[in-house]
Amino acid sequence: MTVGVEARKKGLIVREPYATLIVEGKKVWEIRKSRTKVRGEILILNRGNALGKAELVEVLGPFTPEELAEHRDKHLADPEFLRGYSNGKPLYAWVLRNAEKFREPVKVNIAKGAQVWANVVMLDEK
Repeated sequence: MTVGVEARKKGLIVREPYATLIVEGKKVWEIRKSRTKVRGEILILNRGNALGKAELVEVLGPFTPEELAEHRDKHLADPEFLRGYSNGKPLYAWVLRNAEKFREPVKVNIAKGAQVWANVVMLDEK
């Protein structure tokens, strides 16, 4: 017999193709316009689905788009995109480790208006 156990998790909302690149372990820096105090295991969310999980271990920066261009192998973002995204403001690298892609995406409820973080309740089978 399996028993469902609720697990509350923090989910980071990420656009494609970056969400998949993160859970596949190919993208280890997520570039954002601000720092975050969140640390530990997080879900990677896209379009109402949890694609996998990763560990958010630290935040580096601030960086200019030009400085981040030297680390493209970590964030995989085009320098032109970074310039537009930054709009002249500093950027930060959220460092991710131990990424794991779920076999199948898991449907989750994300509150309307959530843009960066979502609080997610998942049912873990025990």
